[in-house]
Amino acid sequence: MDETSINRKIRYTRMVLKDSLLELMKEKPVSKITVKEICEKADINRATFYSHYSDPYGLLHKIESETLEWAEKMVTTILAQTDEKEMIKIIENILEYIVDNKKHIQVLMSEQGDINFQKQLLSMIYNRCGISPTNEKNADSLADEYYFVFVVNGSVGLIQYWLKSGQNRSAREMAEIIHNMAFKTR
Repeated sequence: MDETSINRKIRYTRMVLKDSLLELMKEKPVSKITVKEICEKADINRATFYSHYSDPYGLLHKIESETLEWAEKMVTTILAQTDEKEMIKIIENILEYIVDNKKHIQVLMSEQGDINFQKQLLSMIYNRCGISPTNEKNADSLADEYYFVFVVNGSVGLIQYWLKSGQNRSAREMAEIIHNMAFKTR
């Protein structure tokens, strides 16, 4: 068997294991999910599971770290942008990615998801934007920080609502709404 087909099989195996865990997490938290359940859903034997991950938490951690890595790249791209049209396009691309990966994003951000992942995501966004609880604050910088925290949390909530309500607006429309709320109200 050549290297390409082995790599393809490994990618496929990891994909079905991730999908299976996320499907199960729609019903219950990871703490209640067994390797046996994941393997049954993925139609993969337990030895194969253990050749990739140590337990369901290891699998979830891998999903979360990949998502955080992607999110950090997107935040960096947005922060480097000053052109309004380009920024809206980047936000639109983020929303399209979220829609394409809706099932796992919704699970990670739901009450079944890991609250630590959600905190890490927001913390990463704050840190990339220079918001830190240890910074000395004057009245203006504190107001800016409150505004930024409001915008980030409001954007996350708006995206969650948009996903739950069936994306009744296009990614482009949502990108414009988020951009306008974040930058035009200032």
